[in-house]
Amino acid sequence: MTFELLTAAAGEAAPQNQFGFMEAMEQGGVIAWAIFGVLVIMSVGSFYILFTKLFEQRKINSQYEQVRSQFWRTNSLKDGATKLEKNSAWRQLVDDALVAEERHGKMTDKLEAHDWMHGSLQRSEDSINAKLAGGLPFLASVGATAPFIGLLGTVIGIYRALINIGLAGSASIDKVAGPVGEALIMTAIGLLVAVPAVLAYNWLQSRNRRIAEKLSSFSTDLLANINSNGAIKPAVMTSTSTKTAATAAKAPAAKPATTTTTTTVKK
Repeated sequence: MTFELLTAAAGEAAPQNQFGFMEAMEQGGVIAWAIFGVLVIMSVGSFYILFTKLFEQRKINSQYEQVRSQFWRTNSLKDGATKLEKNSAWRQLVDDALVAEERHGKMTDKLEAHDWMHGSLQRSEDSINAKLAGGLPFLASVGATAPFIGLLGTVIGIYRALINIGLAGSASIDKVAGPVGEALIMTAIGLLVAVPAVLAYNWLQSRNRRIAEKLSSFSTDLLANINSNGAIKPAVMTSTSTKTAATAAKAPAAKPATTTTTTTVKK
């Protein structure tokens, strides 16, 4: 009986942890919940843009393989356009090039005609690059502002904690550490939202630059093909020919044929 009484008394005297995320949000009130909601929207939007843009980039890169393997093997640009997917970036460049070629013949000055063709393809590239860059400013804004939004929640939380401590008239460590620690949760959430957004922004930007290089190269090849009346085409290397060339390069050189000499002995 004595042991049970001691155990019950110890359980009643044990301190209970009344601090945590929900407690911090309840103490923060409407402002804390509003800041938390803004951070959640930023995080969801960042991951949505990351996955949608990644899917779009992978689609353009996979379509580029069709350009390399099928498009330049056709007899004309019109025939090659049928090999490309509709509403794709590469099909848009080809269609804009064909439209520019039709209007090209109406110009009497050859220099102006060349500038017109180059400018038309450049506008097409710019529109594709602008579409690929859509949503990236949101990632940059999230990466730049999310830590400060979280810090705002922390400042408000510390302010409320200090007011409560002043009203209670006690400034002991147990009265200060809990509310201040709760307030720092908002800063941590802000950093958790900002870091993935910054990493996603830099990664998608680097992939966009590589796609822009491919678009520029394809645009230059189109311009050369049109100006030469189809005589100039880039070298096309399929995956099979690439493997064959690599195997031939690794193969050892053939040994020269050995010659045998016979000696005749005179008797």
